[in-house]
Amino acid sequence: METFDRKQHWDAIYQTKALKDVSWFQSTPQTSLDFLHEFRVPLDARIIDIGGGDSYLVDHLLREGYRDITVLDISEASIERAKLRLGEQADKVTWIVADAANFEPSRKYDFWHDRAAFHFLTSEHEVAGYLNTARQHLSENGIMVVGTFSENGPEKCSGMAVKQYSETTMTSLFERFFKKIKCITVDHQTPFNTIQNFIFCSFRIQQAS
Repeated sequence: METFDRKQHWDAIYQTKALKDVSWFQSTPQTSLDFLHEFRVPLDARIIDIGGGDSYLVDHLLREGYRDITVLDISEASIERAKLRLGEQADKVTWIVADAANFEPSRKYDFWHDRAAFHFLTSEHEVAGYLNTARQHLSENGIMVVGTFSENGPEKCSGMAVKQYSETTMTSLFERFFKKIKCITVDHQTPFNTIQNFIFCSFRIQQAS
């Protein structure tokens, strides 16, 4: 049986489709920025955007003056597009080509952001690996924000199956290592004028009692 090559799949998408022609495009990632501002994340915070690819979040972070930004994506093509768009500004960002399911950070982060990468991890092994990595590499007072398709969201994206979540299932899954701060649901309007329902949850490290 042929093994599905997730990296090859995403590279092909970013090599053939313009950013405004993908369903997840946002010129302004308002929900993500709202979380950042709500938690008053300082400008020197160590920020990582999981599955950030060539999304515009990094542009906004640089514009706001954040100085320690890492963008991780499985697709090298997506990262190269982001670098091209940012020009000299790209040198201010740390870029990592890796799979969110099994990457090994070399440092801890103060703000861990993931919009629409986590729901592509559909096996228990991948999910467990992701959560364990986040637990080990989120700073003691750090914030984690994860956005996934809700139970009212799509069952597939870009030809791949996803795992849908509710506030209950997200909380249950994360509670071993993390304490939930809050969850919200958000309707994302795609460039094709369709609606995708997301759930965004924020967490802190679960402190030992």
